[in-house]
Amino acid sequence: MKKLKIVFLDSATMGDVTFAPISRHGDLILYDSSTPEQAKERISDCDVVIINKIIMNRELIDAGKNLKMICEAATGVNNIDLDYAASKGIPVRNAVGYSTDSVVQSTFMHILSLCGHAPYYDNFVKSGKYSASRMFTDVSVNWFELAGKTIGIIGMGNIGGRVAKVAEAFGMKVVYFSTSGTSHCTDYPSLPLDRLLAESDIVSVHAPLNERTRGLIGVQELSKMKPTAILVNAGRGGIVDEAALAQAIDSETIAGAALDVFATEPLPADSPLLTVQKADRLRLAPHVAWASREARQRLVDQIGRNISELSE
Repeated sequence: MKKLKIVFLDSATMGDVTFAPISRHGDLILYDSSTPEQAKERISDCDVVIINKIIMNRELIDAGKNLKMICEAATGVNNIDLDYAASKGIPVRNAVGYSTDSVVQSTFMHILSLCGHAPYYDNFVKSGKYSASRMFTDVSVNWFELAGKTIGIIGMGNIGGRVAKVAEAFGMKVVYFSTSGTSHCTDYPSLPLDRLLAESDIVSVHAPLNERTRGLIGVQELSKMKPTAILVNAGRGGIVDEAALAQAIDSETIAGAALDVFATEPLPADSPLLTVQKADRLRLAPHVAWASREARQRLVDQIGRNISELSE
């Protein structure tokens, strides 16, 4: 059987993983990144193309004359023209569940940092202020316990469900809003969005970006949250209005926020998020919640299993 030619168009997104689970299925060519023109040339004679954030539109699909499979190095496939790929008989395979543990851990990293004011206390000691003080402690900044608080989860899928379980371990009450309109999870109360926002001490977003979720959290929605509440978005950029969020933080409409994802990535230098005056209330991360070392390797393993379908 002829060896498959496999091309990964933006492999730099994977970091220091081993690609052996993929390369065992054929000749693997890795490109750190690809412009649209480079991408068309690079897939012209390949059998399998692997992409992460490359836009796989009609033009690029047509450029792959021998394409037998498109592999998404992620869960979301909104960067692929699925209907056109299907019309050409080209299967699209993504990876599901590989990043759940990674995203859940990152979510609570941000929640605990915001609730516990971790940067403030770290700086208080390292700056010498603690050494110069006359007290063994510093109670000038209030931090609060998660036990007894309510977490409202927007998107109760695999990740949202795991966030709920961890929240329960902290003694939190869990409620959720179904972005699909189908409240399939019966373990926790399903609430309308307005009510969830009004009742939650922490709002955690774990939904995909689609026509139902784009711009879901804007000025009006933020105004319905408690002034003591925090917002975490580890779902997709574009779900939260970033300009509205920046204003809500500076006006103390909400107590704080953490974002791992943005409407445009990388975050533009003129983003209002980068000029927030009360920056201690804001945590920003470069879309890295998915990317623990273990999660990236699981992703490569899943891509390898997807490609193995071609030899079955």
